[in-house]
Amino acid sequence: MNHSQDLKRLLESIDHKGYPAYKAVQGSYDFKDYILTVDHVQGDPFASPSKVSVFIPHKLNAFPEGYYDRQWKKTALEDYLLRCFSQEIARFNFKAKGSGKSGLIATSRPGQEVLTRSACECTGTGITARFEVGFPAFGRTINSGELIKILFDFLPGCVRNVFMYKNRNPKQVRDVIELAEDQEFIRNELKRLDLVSFAADGSVLPRETGISDRPMKGSVPFSSPESLKITLNLPHRGPLCGMAVRRGITLIVGGGYHGKSTLLKALEAGVYNHIAGDGREYVITDSTAVKLRAEDGRSISNVDISLFINDLPNGRDTSRFSSADASGSTSQAAAVIEGIEAGAAAFLIDEDTSATNFMLRDELMQKIVSRDKEPITPFIERARDLYEKAGISTVLVAGSSGAYFYIADTVIQMDSYRPLDITEQVKKACEAYREISSPALTAPGFSLPKPGRKLPAPAASSDSGRGGANSGDRRGNRKQDNRIKVKIFGRDSFQVGKEPVDLRFVEQLADSEQTAALAQMVRFCLERGLFSRCTLKETVDILMLEYEKKGLAAFNGSNYTAMGLCMPRVQEIYACLNRFRG
Repeated sequence: MNHSQDLKRLLESIDHKGYPAYKAVQGSYDFKDYILTVDHVQGDPFASPSKVSVFIPHKLNAFPEGYYDRQWKKTALEDYLLRCFSQEIARFNFKAKGSGKSGLIATSRPGQEVLTRSACECTGTGITARFEVGFPAFGRTINSGELIKILFDFLPGCVRNVFMYKNRNPKQVRDVIELAEDQEFIRNELKRLDLVSFAADGSVLPRETGISDRPMKGSVPFSSPESLKITLNLPHRGPLCGMAVRRGITLIVGGGYHGKSTLLKALEAGVYNHIAGDGREYVITDSTAVKLRAEDGRSISNVDISLFINDLPNGRDTSRFSSADASGSTSQAAAVIEGIEAGAAAFLIDEDTSATNFMLRDELMQKIVSRDKEPITPFIERARDLYEKAGISTVLVAGSSGAYFYIADTVIQMDSYRPLDITEQVKKACEAYREISSPALTAPGFSLPKPGRKLPAPAASSDSGRGGANSGDRRGNRKQDNRIKVKIFGRDSFQVGKEPVDLRFVEQLADSEQTAALAQMVRFCLERGLFSRCTLKETVDILMLEYEKKGLAAFNGSNYTAMGLCMPRVQEIYACLNRFRG
């Protein structure tokens, strides 16, 4: 392996040459405390920055093995180190001068969630951190003196300060690992106690603004009703009281702006762990829970929605339903079936974002439009069977109809952001009202979708973003590039080839890097022909097997592992593939 001084001499030798000479520095160099690797060199100072990584062996970083011996500890440690590294290198961003992106030095910047990212990876041999550097130039002439400043003056201190255990605050690191262990303990308790979710007393649920995920200052701290309160004895924090959301059907009601949707959003975010200080670090939800909503205009491919929609006037078969432009009711019906296929143990639903005709039909409407004239079986008539026959719980926010009271096992009223258990009061009211009338609560013919659903074989247009025989380098040399091109547009969408994928309403996607990983997974499926020969479940199983073997590197579409990818849940992988129109 080359040594750091070899790199310095090489950089000095190419100073003031044309920018392509930077390609010579690609490779690995021993900096004694760590190995620096230039994985990819940008084409010019205005192009996407160069990809660089550092590897610190465990014998040198000296982090205790007990801090990364389990997956949730490893993820927490990686997240902590990445946050620290991001802050360290931010101090030197653009301190080196030049044209375009010269002097840029940056890595992934995590949000409030603790997620598995390619930017920092802890393996059995050591810790790898990946980042981007804008190789400096004036115009398109190399200014290697500024790159020497970045790699030899700025970077070594950042690496040693962050990735050497002796330079970290031991208590700070221990607190991160202990929080992760406490969160994992709560997740295991959810299974043991048959809960959908747990929300600790003192949690801060409201967020700072609609575009900020940080906790709102001065907000009302969460406090559980006594009837729903349980105490968990955490391994490190000790006894912790909070509200238990039990399996079954839970209804959240209350006046407008009293915190119904705020509570639901905290529960849906609880599928991920959160950092200390977020306010929701002890709001933990079953990791398979899926937020459902109507999604007018989405594509549906070969989904059996007959559980909810049947006997369409045009005679269409709803057991293999496809649409390029679904209505609100058909999209939400498909979302339920797709959630079942994805292994969801709970559905989280907000009436505000649901299709009204999919959710319920009031008594007067049922009398005027008879059952044989209405193809939709509303969700309210299937919710009980979904729990009792399929084991899928429902947490539903409602404010417009009392019909939901009849199916609820637990009713929580939000009053000025404080939850009240009004279940007994509601049951008495329902019994009194039932003598006058009551809505239909069940429907015949409940059956789960059959396994083995396949997505349609991809259209030729999905492959049209490949490089081909006409692609080549700047000198005009023809070369073949069979990789499908991928573009990411923030958290909400991406494009594979010429096919856009809209994920705006997959609300539990927490980070744009998860979207980037999903885009690479779709590309992986297309390039290996998985859609043509595998069922949807088999496709997802192959993706997860590749991830277990190679990590996120299995999907990045290049011969090196790049930063900028973040592992989504299995449920979001299903949601993405179901929305791919190709």
